[in-house]
Amino acid sequence: MRIARSLLISAITLGFTLSGGLAVFGQSGSEQPLYLDKSQPIDRRVEDLLSRMTLKEKVGQLNLPCVYIDELGKTIPEKMHACKKFAAGTYTNQIGPGCGFFTLANTILHEGVQQQVEYFNELQKIALTETRLKIPLLEDEEGTHGGMFPGATVFPEGLAIGSTFDMPLVKSIYAAAAQESRAVGIHVLSTLVLELDRDPRMGRNEEAYTEDPYLYSRIAANIVESAQGSNIDAPDKVVALMTDFPTQSEPVSGLERGAINLSERTLREHYLLPWIAAITKNNALGVMAGYPEIEDVPAHASEKWMTEVLCRELGFKGIVMSEGSGFESLIYEGIVPTQKEAGALGLRAGVDLDISYEPAYMGPLIENVAEGKVPVALVDRAVRRVLELKFRLGLFEHPYANLEQAQKVMHSKAHQDLALRAAREGIVLLKNDNNLLPLKKDLKSIAVIGPNANNASNLFGDYAPEVVLQPVHTILDGIKAKVSPATRVSYVKGCGVKSQDKSGFPEAVAAAKHADVAIVVVGEQARREGAENQEPPTDGEGYDVASLDLTGVQEDLIRAVFATGTPAIVVLVNGRPLSIRWEAANIPAIVEAWEPGERGAEAMADVLFGDYNPSGRLAITIPRSVGQLPAYYNYQPSKAYWIHRGWTHDRGYVDMPGTPLYPFGYGLSYSKFEYSNLRIDPAEIHPAGSARVSVDVKNMGGRAGVETAQLYLHETFGPVSTPVKQLRGFEKVTLQPGEMKTMTFTLMPEDLQLLDQKMHWAVVPGDFEIMVGSSSDNLPLKGTLRVR
Repeated sequence: MRIARSLLISAITLGFTLSGGLAVFGQSGSEQPLYLDKSQPIDRRVEDLLSRMTLKEKVGQLNLPCVYIDELGKTIPEKMHACKKFAAGTYTNQIGPGCGFFTLANTILHEGVQQQVEYFNELQKIALTETRLKIPLLEDEEGTHGGMFPGATVFPEGLAIGSTFDMPLVKSIYAAAAQESRAVGIHVLSTLVLELDRDPRMGRNEEAYTEDPYLYSRIAANIVESAQGSNIDAPDKVVALMTDFPTQSEPVSGLERGAINLSERTLREHYLLPWIAAITKNNALGVMAGYPEIEDVPAHASEKWMTEVLCRELGFKGIVMSEGSGFESLIYEGIVPTQKEAGALGLRAGVDLDISYEPAYMGPLIENVAEGKVPVALVDRAVRRVLELKFRLGLFEHPYANLEQAQKVMHSKAHQDLALRAAREGIVLLKNDNNLLPLKKDLKSIAVIGPNANNASNLFGDYAPEVVLQPVHTILDGIKAKVSPATRVSYVKGCGVKSQDKSGFPEAVAAAKHADVAIVVVGEQARREGAENQEPPTDGEGYDVASLDLTGVQEDLIRAVFATGTPAIVVLVNGRPLSIRWEAANIPAIVEAWEPGERGAEAMADVLFGDYNPSGRLAITIPRSVGQLPAYYNYQPSKAYWIHRGWTHDRGYVDMPGTPLYPFGYGLSYSKFEYSNLRIDPAEIHPAGSARVSVDVKNMGGRAGVETAQLYLHETFGPVSTPVKQLRGFEKVTLQPGEMKTMTFTLMPEDLQLLDQKMHWAVVPGDFEIMVGSSSDNLPLKGTLRVR
């Protein structure tokens, strides 16, 4: 039966390709409507198609439902049947054929690439042969760390990618994700997060990459350039849909969907910068609206942010998608009492697509038009954007996926190797007293202890595929594979991530006592849909925390192992920074893995045993306590003033120091690097000019290593207060033992500008302090650039 279906789909695909779509549409050349003529400009094709559509057909194109919602059935067979009817426009009489689907493959196509290609092609066939206007479907999937569907490569998540500081790597990751997704019939990668990670209490911030606007802007630009490119009808490109605009990452109390009480100045100075890089500079074509209210107006109803700022100011030309049940936010925020009214406000604000089967964009929207409460022009505006995107994707000419190509690229050897490289580069060595690491592979015995030592799913993080088809090793597996056959490796779980049960402690202590070294793997329990027998999550969307300390009795386990006297190494697997004060003070070696993806176990073993020299640098500040939040490095001078006066930092808080546990940009290596010879050329420029900053970096260690040189600056005096330091350049360099290389940074006007009192970006003449070093807190080289 599977072979017969495959042959049928192949025949359909071949027929469509040879006829340019006419065989499927059943039309002769003389009858072909203008919108099917690929020689016509896209805007003319869109207007022609729009003119032929009924209101129900238009509203149908504003619905891209998540397949996991109960409205499309509760079982996989029910959902598969419902999706076919929804594509045909026969599932509900409220609207016409739907726009497409969100999270379809991840929810119901668990058998792998052949099932995915065949089912997506079957849906396209329904849309092209069983509907009046033959509009192809748009398929969307989550894409934070690779396409979120079974069989796709699972790359590291969030902070693991940010901590690589490697932009060519970022580009390669999302190019691979786009290639795999488009190959099976997915056209949009969503939830490519552009929200500064400045409150790690909120669980969904694990999807974010960094706290820093400059680093985030570089990441955003590379994601869009690689995933979307300049030609989205290419067979390996997708629409890059960024989330959530303008932000929802620093909510009140750190709780999901809490109000955003940031000033417009703060939003523009920091939070909008990654969006500018993605949209204004690189033409990202997808945006998801945020949940919270911004300036007391929910984002889904904010004309200011969704139209005036996003579209007019930033020049956005793509589609704006709702968040899951996003129109409900207008009701619980007390803006309107019904979904009908919420839909009218959302459409006016500029939200084009609904992903949750909410009434807002169903029958009630048609009633709104009929009653004169919503101009049909607003419906047309949204439909026009959707249709334009489908034309730009080339779906009217090439709607079908190619099974042979999909099988070739899906989880390829090259993509697996890329996942390993990304995991390695994202690992951050936080502490290594007396060079305990790297370990020798021929140790007599190693005790591997902890709840994350033998847990593969926690390596993924949030928004990984519901079903992972490829085998994934645990850190325990990675260690066993690395050591000599004579090495005895014992494993004891010891405790759960969140549990208060200490019954496993005696066995863990005994294992540590009889080992040469103990590796304790702790951290967080990731949220994963569909994961079986998992402990209650402690991180991920909807899992916010009031403390950044290790949960449960994990720290008690570490203390018990440490008390044996056996040298102990702590490995952290987590999506947020953890306030490990006791560990930082007592444990000799600490390694931060973040959520390193499907090859994370092998990557960690490579670092522990010296086959890879760690090069990761913290993309986020690690505080001593949640009480320090916000803890980001680029704070205002008012805080610095009292630091230097000895009022706060010298004594810190009453109960702990005021400094972070580990600063932004920090990370150790098995090598030592020395900075020297800062040059600024020219030392004086005009506001439109540029300057080159050069430094020499030398490897003083005994093995090859990678250093990430970082440049920060601060204008000493200006019309507004600016942060004490701001990252404005970074470069990675590989150095052999004793080798020295010159690193050069170019400072452009946009690197020197500030947001003045009139809220205009400008380069203000003055003296800029230039600081270069290995982290935000270790900047040995300083100089001055004067702007006249």
